[in-house]
Amino acid sequence: MISFILMVNKQGQTRLSSYYEWMDMQERVALESEIIRKCLSRSELQCSFLEYRGFKVIYRRYASLFFIVGTKADFDVRVKGISSDADNYENELGMLEFIHILVETMDRWAGSICELDIMYQLEQVHFLLDEMVMNGYVIDTNKSNILRSIDLIEREGNKNEGMFR
Repeated sequence: MISFILMVNKQGQTRLSSYYEWMDMQERVALESEIIRKCLSRSELQCSFLEYRGFKVIYRRYASLFFIVGTKADFDVRVKGISSDADNYENELGMLEFIHILVETMDRWAGSICELDIMYQLEQVHFLLDEMVMNGYVIDTNKSNILRSIDLIEREGNKNEGMFR
């Protein structure tokens, strides 16, 4: 299960954050800044996976944006006191592929996605992300299906005789 998704620029400023697990706001801010600092300080030659504070962090850099996905870290079933329900077997390569599909979908939607697209069309980016992820689980990766609903929203908003006019 995905715990959070972050989109961050090279300066470490969060452009989008989406949490699928409740976390206190102070804890969110601290965790976000620490994870962002860790990801930005790593070189391109290092692995895109790291474990930090009970989270498995998967990230990828596209142009000037870092896409960061956090899941719960795997628990060892052999350790006593941990039930098998708590195990999280998210595949890191699958999460990297999800990040790639997310970026490709955003590219198809906005041309070539950049930081300004996310900043000025934040609501549409949240809609797009909500079409792909629900309650921390990836529900759809088909670009056409995802963009169809975004296109319907945009077309309805551009109508002169819209529903709310």
